[in-house]
Amino acid sequence: MPLFRQAEARPEKERQARRSRTHEYSEEEEDDPPSLTTLCLLSLAENIKDVWTQDYSQNYMDQYFFRYVMGPFSLLPNELLEELLCVLSHRNLLSRPALHLLLLPQLHRLSLQHSCNLVTANLCSLIAARCQALKSLNLSGALNVSATALSSLLGSLPLLQSLTLAGTLSDSGVIATVAQRCPLLKHLDVSRCVHLRPSALLPLAQCSSSCSLARLLALDIGLEENEDDGTASAAFLLLGLPGLQQVALDNVGQACVLLWKQDFGMTDRFTKKKGVSSLQEMWTRRVESEKGTAKMMDLEDKMDKLLHVDESKADVDTRTDVENQEKTLKLSLLDVQSISLNSLSALGQHCPDLCSLTLNCHDEEEDEGAAFWWTTPLTRGLSTWSGQLRRLSLQFPGPLSELIPSLQAAGSSLTSLTLQGVKADGHLFFLELIHACPKLTTLSIHIDPPRSNQEEEDEDEDLEDWDLPCLPHLSSLTLNVKEKQQLLGCAFLVQKNGAKSLKVPMQTAVRLLNVCHRLSDLDLSGCWSMTLSNITKLQSKASRRRHRLQITWT
Repeated sequence: MPLFRQAEARPEKERQARRSRTHEYSEEEEDDPPSLTTLCLLSLAENIKDVWTQDYSQNYMDQYFFRYVMGPFSLLPNELLEELLCVLSHRNLLSRPALHLLLLPQLHRLSLQHSCNLVTANLCSLIAARCQALKSLNLSGALNVSATALSSLLGSLPLLQSLTLAGTLSDSGVIATVAQRCPLLKHLDVSRCVHLRPSALLPLAQCSSSCSLARLLALDIGLEENEDDGTASAAFLLLGLPGLQQVALDNVGQACVLLWKQDFGMTDRFTKKKGVSSLQEMWTRRVESEKGTAKMMDLEDKMDKLLHVDESKADVDTRTDVENQEKTLKLSLLDVQSISLNSLSALGQHCPDLCSLTLNCHDEEEDEGAAFWWTTPLTRGLSTWSGQLRRLSLQFPGPLSELIPSLQAAGSSLTSLTLQGVKADGHLFFLELIHACPKLTTLSIHIDPPRSNQEEEDEDEDLEDWDLPCLPHLSSLTLNVKEKQQLLGCAFLVQKNGAKSLKVPMQTAVRLLNVCHRLSDLDLSGCWSMTLSNITKLQSKASRRRHRLQITWT
């Protein structure tokens, strides 16, 4: 009798529920008892070495090459197979023999990110032979595989929709293979691939089969000989990939400025050297395509207008729309990373529908007081997406007080906010931040100490008399502060909102434990002065709490 019966058709909601459980095995269950399926998978994982793979690893693995292995997991449905792989990966139980038995034709999703040392050329050949139905593949950090082996593997996976090769030895040959052999690809991550230049990504925008690409992440890849070539490459990708919604490129901000100014003559030498269409040709082609699509979509609206306005006025409106469209091309980007302040205005012109932004206001050439002069352009730029921006990650080297106007301009709709490098400027401005962003569910602040500790202490004395604000939807709060900074006044935020995740320095831990009664997760990973005795005392104190508290210390 087989260990598992053949999988039957399941509703889509049940499939999504199974996939949502794949990240839960790294932690202990909090309140609910584990399901029977979970218990079975955990039992398989714990006995994978001593029971399931022992005979194969001792007698067959290095003596023979099997195209397929009809083993104990052959009849396992793909959803349970993926969950089992996830359990093994999170518990560091995934081994080469286990992979040999679990690489089966029904597998649709494979992530070896946490076991990248197991990825070799031989394993890639097994994946190519057995798992040709793969739709998602993650090989992040696999440095034991050459670019040639990666190209051979990807050429055998035509159904791929998501591919993550971050931190691998990928080169231009790998990208060319992806562009030609993976027509369904929607997500591509090649970040930190040092052998990959920005110009090597151009085939993605040349091949018609790559038009479905919606997410492209390529930060910290190899450098071009000329910085302008990187900007031209980014502009070429923006014009050649009309379905792109999320992009992370080092030169994407400068590319938006280039498209805004339409100064394409300076890039002709680059495009001619690479043997691709000029940016002017790409621009014209994209504009014509957008106009054709707009005409098809707005045909009914224009017919309605003709019934209510005279024909001459309709012609004037049509000509005006065409002229505006030719002047500013609207990109479909919703999420953009690695933007500098000087390109924020151009980004707003081309991406009016943006809902997620990673912005860097840090400039090494400016002095510390320069943050004051950045406030106005930052506020003006963020106001472009007022009421629609959901996620904002901002590197700002100035005081928090100078950042408040910008957050007031775009914070009403924010659900996630990350601030890095900002300097503490008293609790009054921290309260204004909370007032400006009432819908936050995730708040992460990497903050420097206040300029005057005396001001901080004076404000702490009056906190109890204030009508403190509340973030009712907050579920995750991370505060990374300097070791000498207490920041105790921020404890009210956790006390009133019950944040699920908080990272604090050592001095604040005991105070938080006393006042934050609903705190469920305390991360002390960065507190190097913590001792085992300190942690034992905290755990003993936490055991007497009404709400369960998980303390993490590494």
